[in-house]
Amino acid sequence: MFPPSAPVPQAAPDQPPAPGWPEEDADRYRAAGHWRGETLGRVLRDRAVAHPDRVALVDGPRRWSYARLDAAVDRMAAGLSALGLVPGDRVVVRLPNAAEFFELLLALLRLGALPVLAQPADRDAELRNLCASAEAVALVVGDQGDGHDVRTLASRVRRRVPSLSHVLVAGEPGAHTPLDAVPTDPVRPSHGPRPSDPALLRPSGSSTGAPRLVARTHDDLLHQLRTAGEVSGVDASAVFLCALPAGSTLALSAPGALGTLCAGGRVVVCPHPAPDTAFPLIARERVTHTTLVPPLAGSWIAAATTTLHDLSSLRLLQVGGAPLAERTARRVAPALGCALQQLYTTAEGLVSATRLDDPVETVVTTQGRPLSPDVEARVVDGDEAEVPPGEPGQLLLRGPATVRGYWRAPEEGRFAFTPDGFHRTGDLVRRTERGDLVVVGRVRRQINRGGQQFAPEEVENHLLAHPAVYDARIVGVPDPSLGARVGAQLVARPGATPPSRDVVRAFLRDRGLAEYKIPERVECLPALPHADPPPTPRALTGTAPAGRP
Repeated sequence: MFPPSAPVPQAAPDQPPAPGWPEEDADRYRAAGHWRGETLGRVLRDRAVAHPDRVALVDGPRRWSYARLDAAVDRMAAGLSALGLVPGDRVVVRLPNAAEFFELLLALLRLGALPVLAQPADRDAELRNLCASAEAVALVVGDQGDGHDVRTLASRVRRRVPSLSHVLVAGEPGAHTPLDAVPTDPVRPSHGPRPSDPALLRPSGSSTGAPRLVARTHDDLLHQLRTAGEVSGVDASAVFLCALPAGSTLALSAPGALGTLCAGGRVVVCPHPAPDTAFPLIARERVTHTTLVPPLAGSWIAAATTTLHDLSSLRLLQVGGAPLAERTARRVAPALGCALQQLYTTAEGLVSATRLDDPVETVVTTQGRPLSPDVEARVVDGDEAEVPPGEPGQLLLRGPATVRGYWRAPEEGRFAFTPDGFHRTGDLVRRTERGDLVVVGRVRRQINRGGQQFAPEEVENHLLAHPAVYDARIVGVPDPSLGARVGAQLVARPGATPPSRDVVRAFLRDRGLAEYKIPERVECLPALPHADPPPTPRALTGTAPAGRP
């Protein structure tokens, strides 16, 4: 998919360490052509040289050619350098879907500083934990979001995280530095990162709320972008609608916006994924590819029956973040007139996908196969012995795009990775006779609300801080559109008045918790029921360490 790139400038050897692959595996991946010794900044520059006038990025009425985007990225990288950022510095990015996200991301990749990708829904608690875990030197936010002033949120985070030297704001900056004042004319050639250096850091959740960070290198991320592009038909003719949050794996790199840019295609920024925003953009820009989570896929299907917008350019709808109900999957092609591809991804580097030439039954009932033929996948019981096809078990993975540990967290890695380098995903899957994966649950409790996942223990720990709460349990309440809504079961302290739903929700918001984690149903009980057994087969009740909580 990607033409070969020019030689890459070498960086100084003082980059922060990323969990590495054994040299024999790295040599094998290079020999197989999975790792090609390229960097993302170099690949994107080569597209600008080859096709300077081709449209790369569209955001409302604003349009960037590849040449204009390349120059803007150079100027942003120079400005960040002038602020004092150096290769290896961490920058937490919490921006809405806008061109500024891509300009900043690409500038950080070119400079060799590490973007740490937050989500637009993250509030004080999540951002504080993320900035502290990464020891970030800068936080970049939009000025407003979901009806609240993000600048005030950023000020609170900065006061609590000593490493933060800069807060940059896209929009009205308030007391902070405006992002659009950062770019400056480059004054010297940029010596970018090496292909084996970290490109970005992606959070992977934990039960405490403090994220584990996954360092994706230029080599392994480019391999993922290439293979994902190949199985989804993304090439220079592709027009990708970035409808999900731009920093998510689905929207950015499966192959997403970043893969589309690397292939020489066009990225159209969609500020909101609802049909009334997305459909006009599909018609105007002749969008060919996009990615959604299951609840949004359902709303698009319903809206397509009455829309007056021309959706005929759409070739492929990718759906991931949670398993897609078969009845919904079967309605994609008739309603939207395009093919369906189911995705299954992890922060640690897995992308599994159905193929464009798969039988219909495979596409509507499975999450496909890992992209690379060199991905080693095992489905195991609680003793980590392989189970036969059709039996559920935990998925273990090892391959050229799956990391071998967490960034600067060797203790975390000991539990999430086997001694021989397989990632314990924590996901329960069945593998069909032909090798396709069907995701059936988690080894440990997790709430998946419309594709946004979190560990219940995190919210339970916040609830236990309430003076009237003696005990607390967070549960998933089945929901036909979101998969699950969030419920709380509480036991009040003796003599205390049980807190109401509104009191609980206000308390958690005051503690800075993201909205998707806040219970929509609150039930006060005399005692908590016994915890439901996890949806695991009997063979998974052993003591082998699990993956992500």
